[in-house]
Amino acid sequence: MVYKYVLLFFLVLGLYQPAKADFTLDQNSSAAFKAIFELRFPEAKRLIAEEKRTNPDNGITVLLENYMDYFQLLMSSNKADYQKFKDRRSARLDALEDNDSNSPFYLFAQADVYIQWGVLKAKFGDYSSSVMDVNKGRKLLAKNNEKYPNFLPNQKSIAWVNLLFGAIPPNYKSLIGFFGMKGDLQAGLKQLRRLRGQLDGTPYSIYKDEVTFLIALTDIDILKRKDNYTELMGMAADMSDRSLLKNYLQGYISFKTAHVDAAVKYFSDAPQTSEYLDMPVVTYWLANAKLCRMDRDADKYFLKFISENRGDQFIKEAYLKVAYCALFKKDMDDYKSYLNMVRTKGSTADEKDKEALKEANDAMPDEDMLRARFYFDGGYYDKALAMLKGKSFNELKIVRDKTEYYYRFGRTYDALENDTAALANYLRAINMGKTTSYYYAANAALLSGLIYEQKRDLKKAEEFFRLALSMKNHEYQNSIDNQAKDGLTRIKAD
Repeated sequence: MVYKYVLLFFLVLGLYQPAKADFTLDQNSSAAFKAIFELRFPEAKRLIAEEKRTNPDNGITVLLENYMDYFQLLMSSNKADYQKFKDRRSARLDALEDNDSNSPFYLFAQADVYIQWGVLKAKFGDYSSSVMDVNKGRKLLAKNNEKYPNFLPNQKSIAWVNLLFGAIPPNYKSLIGFFGMKGDLQAGLKQLRRLRGQLDGTPYSIYKDEVTFLIALTDIDILKRKDNYTELMGMAADMSDRSLLKNYLQGYISFKTAHVDAAVKYFSDAPQTSEYLDMPVVTYWLANAKLCRMDRDADKYFLKFISENRGDQFIKEAYLKVAYCALFKKDMDDYKSYLNMVRTKGSTADEKDKEALKEANDAMPDEDMLRARFYFDGGYYDKALAMLKGKSFNELKIVRDKTEYYYRFGRTYDALENDTAALANYLRAINMGKTTSYYYAANAALLSGLIYEQKRDLKKAEEFFRLALSMKNHEYQNSIDNQAKDGLTRIKAD
């Protein structure tokens, strides 16, 4: 009899053992992924809470919550939130390490947390720690790929690491290469484009929006391409019409590829209700698009962005552009008032804000040159050219404006594919401004090198890339130098 009770005790004990931790990509967690990528955060939080209640040991919820922090910080640039959220990283990694080590998600989820925080650390200036996190993610992905070579999410993150290390400036590549951290932008993009098609019809199709996001930002922000509008917009069109990320990407792609009228439409149509993540940055880009069209209400959108934004990024630049709107309206009191805001508000952590402060402390810009600049930025090349042709060089009194005059002509002719006129004006800008601290001469040299490279006149291309590198102590020096070094590397490879 005692034996029967002992046996029954152990049977019951076996039946009521705690559920084993696992990674379950069920209907609920898949829906949460979808809501996060659509930036419908309240719904995502509800779904995650429901998953925790019904399946408390599902490690996928840890990854989902990290995705929410990642997107929120990426879109808000709020340093206070970053300081608050970054302590969650270690706890999440610990929770993932305690989960099911036999799942393909085990190493992958840890890798993605490392990589996401690596990206965020770089965004907020923690560069050394950023590289270490991405490298930890890279090593985990390599192990996971050996164990599960057909696990598609792994390929997304392997490509992502390729992009991140491939985008590191040339002067740092040898250093990270010494530690085995190598990347290739083109290889990473090729991997992602192939993966987009492979994800269809699989349980991992939830990652398709993220893959589109990575491709678009790499093409636009790193490679600075303006010739693939149709392809990128086609990818974005596949996203759900409920998605705020879709509207944002469509507007951003349009603005950065000089389709400003389309950008205004997409940013204006972006949902901004309580159903979605709060994204003042949408208003910021809408304001920029309106300014490029010379819309008289552009200043209202910059001010709306300033009032709604909880971070410091773009604040100085937004105030500067409000000042320029006042200048266009001949309101000198407001112009001076908003210039003072540039000097006293926001921070200079971002390159745009740093340059805004420099402009605010410089001589007042020539209004016609300023209009030409914004028309050019918006892709209104004929209007930019008309503004420049209507301006006499002899009207300009300072070297900055004279250099910019030739530089703007060069950029506009370059965009209109008149290489002869572009090169002639770039050369004038170089000769006029090569000893100044403005970026016009150095960038003119870089752009001349790119034209000659495209023409396959590699000797001339090398000459101008080296000329760009020879100019020191000017605006955007790191960016221009890195692009010139990349140009020399391409020439050497040929």
